[in-house]
Amino acid sequence: MASENVLHETRDRVLYLTLNRPEKLNAITTDLMNALLDHVAEAQTDETVGCLVIQGAGRAFCSGWDLTPPSSHAGQGEGEGSAEATGHGARPPEEMTIREDIDALNARSGRWSTLWTSTKPIVVKVHGYCLAGGTDLALNCDMIVATEDAEFGFPAVRSMGSPSTHMWTYMVGPQWAKRLLLSGERIDGRTAERIGLVMEAVPPTALDETVHALASSIAKVSYDLLAQNKSICNKAIELMGRTMLQELARESDAIAHKSPAAKEFSRIAQSEGLEAALAWQNR
Repeated sequence: MASENVLHETRDRVLYLTLNRPEKLNAITTDLMNALLDHVAEAQTDETVGCLVIQGAGRAFCSGWDLTPPSSHAGQGEGEGSAEATGHGARPPEEMTIREDIDALNARSGRWSTLWTSTKPIVVKVHGYCLAGGTDLALNCDMIVATEDAEFGFPAVRSMGSPSTHMWTYMVGPQWAKRLLLSGERIDGRTAERIGLVMEAVPPTALDETVHALASSIAKVSYDLLAQNKSICNKAIELMGRTMLQELARESDAIAHKSPAAKEFSRIAQSEGLEAALAWQNR
């Protein structure tokens, strides 16, 4: 399980998992996802761990799935370069049937439920970007604490598809979910706190202390009680149809990949490069 993509450290019964691709603003790859979820799975039986914190190295928490081809990972230093992706890897969705696309999404985005079903609480610590696939990761955890100037959003809705997991309406209600997913606009940490997307927004200098105080407090509680109280909270959301909605979200994303806009984005990316496609998307 050793991987440079995810660093791990335990302090005061809190397991810190650090996304470690700072040069790519922690854009998600399959290797990074595998390493992260392996650590989460191992923590379930680790008696020295009472709570987990997921954070990002460098200037951002996570800019989304990595869109850049494997041969050109260098040179994409800004968040926009890898902020919006479907996570399909080398084969683009337009070359797949809808069924193949759904299966690919199930094999990737469907795995974020590992975070949701973890019996140990997971706190997400956000600074900088939390975009696209980064929101899929964060919203499947239990609590989010962010800096006031963090940026949240799903820009890919403008040209590439829709979120392949959907916790948005549960978190912020239908009107804000529609505003964010129909516009692709970003909001800062203060707004995210106000609408319920994050639990708390704090000044950047207070983030480390705030998160550690919260996580270490949680970690002092007996595991049996933690697991049961997380379980009953999750079951309340399950009664609202969470699991089925995640399946529908992946199907919706696969259908959206067949839209003219998604096909045009892919065409521009392949013929002119990713930066040109992103410029077209944000025109």
